[in-house]
Amino acid sequence: MITRISSLVVKEFIHLRRDWWLPAFMLIGGLMELLLVGWATSRPITNLPLMVWDQDMSAASRSAVTALENTGTFQLVAPASNMQTITEAMDRGEINAAVIIPPDYSTKLASVTGTAVLPVMLNGAESIPARTALQAIEGVANELGTQVAIQRLGFAADSFAGFDPSLRVWFNESLSEALYTVPAELGLMLEFVVLLFAALAFTRERELGTLEQLLVMPFSSLEIIIGKAVPVVIIGFVSFNMMLAMVHLAFAVPLRGSLLLLELLAAGYLLVELSKGMVISIIARTQHQAFLLVLMVGMIDFMFTGYAAPVESMPQVLQLLANAIPAHHWLNIFRGILLKGAGLPVLWPSVLALAILGAVIVPFSLRFVRRALD
Repeated sequence: MITRISSLVVKEFIHLRRDWWLPAFMLIGGLMELLLVGWATSRPITNLPLMVWDQDMSAASRSAVTALENTGTFQLVAPASNMQTITEAMDRGEINAAVIIPPDYSTKLASVTGTAVLPVMLNGAESIPARTALQAIEGVANELGTQVAIQRLGFAADSFAGFDPSLRVWFNESLSEALYTVPAELGLMLEFVVLLFAALAFTRERELGTLEQLLVMPFSSLEIIIGKAVPVVIIGFVSFNMMLAMVHLAFAVPLRGSLLLLELLAAGYLLVELSKGMVISIIARTQHQAFLLVLMVGMIDFMFTGYAAPVESMPQVLQLLANAIPAHHWLNIFRGILLKGAGLPVLWPSVLALAILGAVIVPFSLRFVRRALD
């Protein structure tokens, strides 16, 4: 049996050597895509175009504009002279935010009982930049409000200590965006690589007209499945380690936990995704269909991993559905080992959930594929 499986594995690697673009795409393509996506998403949002209509033209209004610029979130564009200019720029998507300083802004600030109003317009069509802009503007408003309160109470600014929080950040001391986004993108990229490679295992043979020849050869269906699976596991494992090394070197993502534990759990996760890919390979009649099915399954998994939106904020039904997605538990394990240095005493709920899903998916896939091949 081992000899027959070995011959099938050798046959697969010979085929891959002739069809070299597929393993190259899996290895180099996944690595480059992760690098580009990581660079694009790991940086904080800065330089949002901001337009200001300063009707007051006072020292107080210039101080407010300077405070907004000093946040680093905004980049001032040409100032507005009327509301129509702001509206047209917002409609064309040229600005993300606009601040309107009324003519009585400085007068209201100087008044003991006055309340200065600073109207702000945000481009809600782009929700993530709008939320970042809102946070920056709220921070500036709070700072300006504190300064006004200190002045009206007659305190010296350096004698008003106020509240001084003692802050300590765990696991991501610099609050780097990369330490949140890149590990999740690596975990998801591993799923797409293995799913796509496994989904092409039998569809490629079917399109080339060699599947029938393979089935009439003296191999059992189990031997054919193992022979097809071994190259996928090897290339998927190599791809995972290449991406892991790259994110460590390029994005300074730490590995605080056990590398051995991570590799063992990654191997288990590979088997689960491999099983899903094999089912797709049997269902799809062409490589194009296989690719579309992988895209559909991958996007559904992506939505329930907690990367795009926290699972805890989803409706209860969707939270239960997320527990049936292996990638959801894999990302918890992956982040826990990389960033927190966690081990099995902490990660066992996610490991157990992944093991239960694997105990269901792998036998079902094996039975489904064997019945299709017999």
